[in-house]
Amino acid sequence: MRETIAGLLTGFIFGLGLCLSRMTDPAVVQGFLDIAGAWDPTLVFVMGGGVVVAFVGYRFVLQRKQPIWAPRFPSPPSGAIDTSLMSGAAIFGVGWGLSGYCPGPALVSLASGRRLILLFVVAMLVGMIAVRWMRTRGSVSLRLFAR
Repeated sequence: MRETIAGLLTGFIFGLGLCLSRMTDPAVVQGFLDIAGAWDPTLVFVMGGGVVVAFVGYRFVLQRKQPIWAPRFPSPPSGAIDTSLMSGAAIFGVGWGLSGYCPGPALVSLASGRRLILLFVVAMLVGMIAVRWMRTRGSVSLRLFAR
């Protein structure tokens, strides 16, 4: 139960931060990408703030022998930069640039009740499910990207 409460509290704080920083407004993200027009640097400050908080947080957390509610810290990812990672990052970036939403702000923005956001989240979930399904089946299309 404490893990669930910790997850809900963390998600609430994350969502509140997204709302306060206006990252739920796609115009802010698209304004950041518009370097030749009315450039909006808000996203730089939000990302910079996140990096500073993560840097300080990791310094405190990693001094502990183990996490508060787990037997050990998770192993870090392999760090391998492969075509699967690169193609996924490219698809994510194009989708973010076109829509102005990444997954976190899109989920928070569902509370607005706008149909376009619901459509985006449904499409995102369908894409995630499709990739997972193709990976479990060993689909040819994903094997091409996995090398």
